[in-house]
Amino acid sequence: MESFIFLGFGIDAWITIATVLGVFIVLMTTKLRSDLVFLAAIGLLFVTGVLDADEAFSGFSSSTVVVVGVMSVVVAGLTYTGVLHWITKYLLGRPKDYKRVLLRVMTPVAVLSPLLNTVTVVSVFVGVVKMWAKKLQMTPSRLLIPIAFASNMGGVCLILVIPQNLVVSGFYESNTGHTMGVLAPAIPGMFGLLAGMLTIIALRRLLPERKSPESVFESTGDYTVELLVPSDNPHIAREVGELGLNNVVGGSLVELRHFDDYRIMSPVPDREPLMGGDRLVYAGQIEELLEVKKKYGLVNADHHVFHYSEVSRDRQLRTAHITFGSSLINTKIGDGTFERDNNVTLVAVARKGKRIEQAPREVVLQVGDTLLLECAPNMKIDTSALGQHLQFFDSADVPNIGRRTIVSIAIVSVMVALTISGVMPLLQSAFIAAGAMLICRCCSPKQAMEAIDWSLLALIAGSIVLGVAIQKTGIADWMAQGILSISGSNPLIVMVAVCLAAAVITEFLSITTVAAIIAPIMYSAAIQLGYEPLPFLIALIMAANSSFVTPIGSAVNMLVYGPGGYHFSDFIRIGLPVKLAFLIVSILMVIIIYPLTPL
Repeated sequence: MESFIFLGFGIDAWITIATVLGVFIVLMTTKLRSDLVFLAAIGLLFVTGVLDADEAFSGFSSSTVVVVGVMSVVVAGLTYTGVLHWITKYLLGRPKDYKRVLLRVMTPVAVLSPLLNTVTVVSVFVGVVKMWAKKLQMTPSRLLIPIAFASNMGGVCLILVIPQNLVVSGFYESNTGHTMGVLAPAIPGMFGLLAGMLTIIALRRLLPERKSPESVFESTGDYTVELLVPSDNPHIAREVGELGLNNVVGGSLVELRHFDDYRIMSPVPDREPLMGGDRLVYAGQIEELLEVKKKYGLVNADHHVFHYSEVSRDRQLRTAHITFGSSLINTKIGDGTFERDNNVTLVAVARKGKRIEQAPREVVLQVGDTLLLECAPNMKIDTSALGQHLQFFDSADVPNIGRRTIVSIAIVSVMVALTISGVMPLLQSAFIAAGAMLICRCCSPKQAMEAIDWSLLALIAGSIVLGVAIQKTGIADWMAQGILSISGSNPLIVMVAVCLAAAVITEFLSITTVAAIIAPIMYSAAIQLGYEPLPFLIALIMAANSSFVTPIGSAVNMLVYGPGGYHFSDFIRIGLPVKLAFLIVSILMVIIIYPLTPL
């Protein structure tokens, strides 16, 4: 097997090529979780002997993975002490025109993202922006794409918490023995950020005016019907399931309240008996639901009490969005046990800002759909299994701002100062900061553990291992030679060529994956040219983070896709000019700040 050579590659190289292509294809065409796909890839490379045990599991012991995990605890401390809410409360204000609105909302997002992680910042700002837009009498879609783009562009400025930046810097350190400073991409990143923000402001008319999906849920009187069971109803004492009341033509039973009981049953058990005075709330097509009255001898309730703003202590209504990769895509809620398993009831579905005139549980769900769900009281969505299917933005859990807010800010400030000054490496200072957050009770141990995204750590580890295999089997050298043969020996042309390839791929795959796979190729190209690889890898950080043209490659683009009611084409229209401006300026600044020097 070892002597097998085909087109210049041995069997190990071909297995690696097949594995990498398989990962690409599976991630782009299926709903499988990315962390599981990468774990399977690691297993395949290990079982086939391409990598030994140390190499196959090197990603999990990588300092990059450890830093991301530890920094999650630090970010949890900032989140639970209300730092983000304090910033948004005092920074946004009421600008006079749309240009100032864009500048006011993009600036804090861009500044916070490299410090707190892009996903964390955008998740908080989505809810804030929706409320702020309402005060400004503006649709959220005019602001949500800008905060996603600002987050990605701002994230390149520091090598602190952004996984793809840490992957590239970790690769550089493991191959050269030198550390890529925390501020290494700062100046090129800031110039690229400025260019991108100015492009968004200049082309603001390209930002779409889409109706917010949640706007159709502000009043539920037009699509829910509350019916009362008269005391002389002939069906009294019979079971709900026996009567077929749970699922009727045009809708479904959302909840039931007995006349002598303050408890609300939702979902309603099939074996629940019907009693005189019971209130039944149905959701669906109103015209057909009203026919239920005649069939079952029911009457209208004396007043409608099921409004979006009227959430009692016994229940809460939550809006959620279906993101790319959700297992609910192309399924009907009514076909499975989703409601029963998660103790929720689907009340309505909206698509592109309009409520779907169909029984909610019979709607075939699509990416970007907005669901109105009734949940158990005080349901912790962020830590439940629902988080695997949906993205929630309307949490009522607003942290208290007080003494611990100042403490958490001080902890992070000291951590950043220690790292930037060179007194202590990032990993050590992050451990100290995480410990300080726990000791000062900025977050609890439970909150700290829940803040760690274990699937993200597995994805990063898997990406690193793929990079190791690409380098070990000679694929990186071969691809670098191919680029050199096409681009010649001019280092600038080679750098730009690899960056363009990364910039295209990052629109379709995870940014972290792109960074891990392209880093060995960029490094090999620089070494073969005989140049210091640092400028090449910093340029790669810029290119890998330039995911603006599709909502697929970037997690923050996915976060705003549903809440903004966007179409796929909306990202192309505004994202392409922003991408070009950001890439041209940031890579040009890399060349100026880091002159290409021979080894």
